[in-house]
Formats: sequence, C-alpha cells, structure tokens
Amino acid sequence: MDQTADYKEETKLLNNGFNLVAGVDEVGRGTVAGPLVVGIAKLPNNPSGNWLKSIKDSKLLSNKQRVKALEILYDNKCIMTTGSTSPNEIDKIGIVKATSLAINRAIDKLSQKPDMLLVDGFTLPGITVPQKPIIKGDRKCLSIAAASIVAKVTRDEFMLQQNEIYPEYSFDSNKGYLTKKHSQAINEHGPCAIHRYSFEPIISMATPKLFN
Repeated sequence: MDQTADYKEETKLLNNGFNLVAGVDEVGRGTVAGPLVVGIAKLPNNPSGNWLKSIKDSKLLSNKQRVKALEILYDNKCIMTTGSTSPNEIDKIGIVKATSLAINRAIDKLSQKPDMLLVDGFTLPGITVPQKPIIKGDRKCLSIAAASIVAKVTRDEFMLQQNEIYPEYSFDSNKGYLTKKHSQAINEHGPCAIHRYSFEPIISMATPKLFN
C-alpha cells in the first residue's frame, strides 16, 4: 500500500481562501515518562520535487531517515516549530489539556499565526486557531507528516539527554514507552523525576508525589 502523503488537503484550503495552512502532530501521548511534544509544520505553498517523497509519517521512518527528512524540510524552506508539556504538567491537568497547551505554545512561537491547522485524528479544545481533523492524517497529509517528523526528532533528542541522567531506565531505546525492560527498571529503582505519576502502572508502583 502506498504510504506517500500528499498535499491535497492543503490545496483545497488554499483554493478556498486560506493563506497559511499548517499541519500538527504530537509525540509522546502514550508514554509513561518524558514530555509530550507537538510539532507544527507549514510547507511552501504548492510544493513540488522529489524531496516530497522523503516526507512520511515519522513512524514509517527509521531514526536516520527522520533526521535526514528534517534536514530536507529545512532545506526546502519549511516553517517548523515545537511546543511541549512536562510530565508534571501532564500529571496536574491531564493529557488532553496538556496536548492543547503544547499546541498553543507551538503556535505562540510562530511569527505568523496559521489560519487553519490540519490535525491528526481529532480536534482538541482550547486551540486558538481553527482546526480540520483528518483520520490517519500523518499518513495522508504532507503537512501533518512533516509535523510528526519535527516532533519525533525533537522528543527523541530530549529522551537521549535524559538517558545520560537516568541510564537505568534505557530511555535511549524505549523513549519513555513502557517496554518490558523499562517496567523492570521501574520495579527495581522506582520511578524518576520525568515519569508520569498519574499514569498506570506508575501510579500503582510509586508513593504518590505532590503535584506542585
């Protein structure tokens, strides 16, 4: 099955009077450690060229391919930024509100606010820009695929840094997802400062911490 994303959704919106259409995707929603990171990507209007074949859902790319794809996006004058929410913020307000907060933080970094966001899956409350949800958008829509790449590369780099601080949890390989090895490490050492204490099984494995 062809997994190449296209620019059809963006073209429809541009033809209907929208001027700045950007894609949004998040990484880290289902992890038990580390931040949630949102990427926003705005491609040049009506992009063309072989470089577009490199832009796919980040889950379909290896780490090296994602890093290369991000370089290609910057080389082709794509506008990209990220926003994030910390594990502590996620514990305090919940994952849905934390996702909205991360998106708004990413929007605030842009010099020009988009007039439409293409989002993967479903709309979120509290976003300051109109949204259009696209089911499996990260595999269908170039802007969302680009957003997934910048979010994934950014979060992976952060988790590699955290692995230097907390090597016992193997964040370099699991990136905060609950693998068998990760679960064993939590059982042995307890959770650390970047674990999400409101997520199972952390909530059942640790003395409740004060959210401050």
